[in-house]
Amino acid sequence: MTTRKKPYHHGDLRQTLLNAAVELISSGGVENLSIRKLADQVGVSRTAPYHHFQDKNELLCAIAEQGFARQDQIMTDAKRYATGDNLAEIFETYVLNYLRFADQNRETYDLMYGREIWRAGKPTESLQAVSRHSFRIWRQWIETLFEQGMFDRNESPRRIAQAHWASLHGLCRLFNDGVYINHEERDDIARTMLRAMLRAGG
Repeated sequence: MTTRKKPYHHGDLRQTLLNAAVELISSGGVENLSIRKLADQVGVSRTAPYHHFQDKNELLCAIAEQGFARQDQIMTDAKRYATGDNLAEIFETYVLNYLRFADQNRETYDLMYGREIWRAGKPTESLQAVSRHSFRIWRQWIETLFEQGMFDRNESPRRIAQAHWASLHGLCRLFNDGVYINHEERDDIARTMLRAMLRAGG
């Protein structure tokens, strides 16, 4: 028997649906999610979700968008405390928080960067826009470090940003997929990776 969630207030059904969808995915994977099951989970008519999401793919894209927004906030929060004297330290804080976000939101992270949407599905225009925006924020960080002489001047800041984001994403995948499981090791590996990145440019 489906348990009806607490009644939602007028105007927040979309967010209620997104939250419930993440719960369903967390408990049984993407295959556990359907519009019909989602409606039953929230306790609304089975047509109600379609007022907010055209189909399952659009719903998954919305979850991914939400993830990018949260990821961007991590970066924004870190940059707020950055100065010319502590850029490397703040950058390390951001990277560690990025890894924790990926670990604590594995299903969302998989949708943000996985084939479920980008290869098997169809990313919405809004998802494509927020993902590009997220990379721009990352690139701005790299450019700031580049201007401070922390990376090789012979390299393109854009290529540096792409290469190091790929490294960071790879580390997230190794932990999310269970190859590495010790969280203390995760942070140590991340710090070693960062030192290698910055030393290469120094």
